[in-house]
Amino acid sequence: MADSYIEWRKREHVRPMLLPNKEQYYIDLLNIEHSWSGRLDTNIGNTFVMEAEQQLVNAIELFEQGYFDCAYYSLRSAVDMSTTMVFLADMPDSERDNYLEAWKSTMDFPMQGQMIKELSRNGSVFTDMLEKMPEFFSNSKKLSAELNKYVHKQGLQHFYVSRNHLMNQEKSQAPFIEIFEKYLQRCIGVVAVMRLAIDPFPILLMDEEILYRCFDSMTDPYSDEFVDKYIGTSTIERYKRTEMYIATYDSFISEEKKNDAVFNVMKYQYIDSRRLDEIFSQLHLLPKDDIISVLLVAADEKVIKVYCHNCFLRYFTDKESNRKAMSWSGLDFKKFSEAKNPMNQIYDESYISVYYFGDTFYFVEHNELLSEVEVNRIAEFVVEGLNTLKIENGTDI
Repeated sequence: MADSYIEWRKREHVRPMLLPNKEQYYIDLLNIEHSWSGRLDTNIGNTFVMEAEQQLVNAIELFEQGYFDCAYYSLRSAVDMSTTMVFLADMPDSERDNYLEAWKSTMDFPMQGQMIKELSRNGSVFTDMLEKMPEFFSNSKKLSAELNKYVHKQGLQHFYVSRNHLMNQEKSQAPFIEIFEKYLQRCIGVVAVMRLAIDPFPILLMDEEILYRCFDSMTDPYSDEFVDKYIGTSTIERYKRTEMYIATYDSFISEEKKNDAVFNVMKYQYIDSRRLDEIFSQLHLLPKDDIISVLLVAADEKVIKVYCHNCFLRYFTDKESNRKAMSWSGLDFKKFSEAKNPMNQIYDESYISVYYFGDTFYFVEHNELLSEVEVNRIAEFVVEGLNTLKIENGTDI
């Protein structure tokens, strides 16, 4: 009896709902998840981005389960989290470490309003964004105030016992769901824009002219659809007037633009052996591991893949492998590197031969056995290629 009463009571005023666009929201949130920053001086900025995204996910799940006030709390928490992220990244060095220690140890730490005021006085990036994007920040402030109505339960419409009372259970939940989705979209937009206070790469890399000139950034660009839906082109155009965006854009636009074949090597570790001439024309634009892997593929037509750093980096080609298994194990490659005879080691239906250049092992996969002549030729080709690049560039590769 007690169990059945508890089960009934806990569900009496809780009404689960379905979000029709749930799957799309999860897909869209990948834009934030993949906006990982490579900056080393932002303390734990990436962790804040991930936590803000998690709060948005929590909001979706809690709303569907019927705990709508908790869902709105998670939305507000995502906004607060993004503000804290900017605060800890943008404060002057002399103050940043103290604030970070206070935050970590759960000591006195400014609330959102205090952080905004402090950033307005001392945050160089934030103040510039605030000046260039006043409408965005005005809307963000209004959003937080509106979310508080749900979190602090102002109005009977925000009470479980009123909204889900027996007399109201026949009412359509469609308007309630629609309102939540609008708030969810606005919060996603705020988190996405506040992420840009760390660096501009999620927007910068949307421009192919920069994408093909940039290094292999760990940041993925936001999609056009994501920007249109959650941020708006007008907000982005205003953001592009900030000093950080302009300075970063100018630093890359003067660089040599990569062709498609070279870009694919750098970004996707794909070496098209049919386009080696194009790749060699800009080989100097690639980092060392990319260069050596390209030289290994170019050295012999039997080479179909290259691995390095214990399989952490894998370079694929347009050639098919006899190996059917799709798993890779670092332990396998450790054994390959320690073998007495490093050449022509059996790797499922293929073979692995190990080369050592500089301080790194390179594992060459091939479908056919390499002869001694081929083994030596590959090594000589790579060394000659590296020496040529060193002479042309006047630097060590």
